[in-house]
Amino acid sequence: MTDKIKCSHILVKKQSEALTIFERLKKGESFANLARELSVDRGSAKKGGDLGLFGRGVMVRAFEVAAFKLGKGEISEPVKTEFGYHIIKRAGG
Repeated sequence: MTDKIKCSHILVKKQSEALTIFERLKKGESFANLARELSVDRGSAKKGGDLGLFGRGVMVRAFEVAAFKLGKGEISEPVKTEFGYHIIKRAGG
């Protein structure tokens, strides 16, 4: 079992925004560019959504469960947490 993974995310407040971004990603738009442009998490947005390496127990539960289910290079459908709606991309780990 992988104990640390590397992910990026795009965080928005509304489900409708997240679904629109998810559709744009499916059409081939750049995850990093959309994160820089649209994510309300300004810290990671500057890095194209990069959250770096993290292990279990670091992120909120719903985010963690979704992130650890992804295969390398996969992008999640919108995931709701108390912070808003995340689209998560697993980079590696």
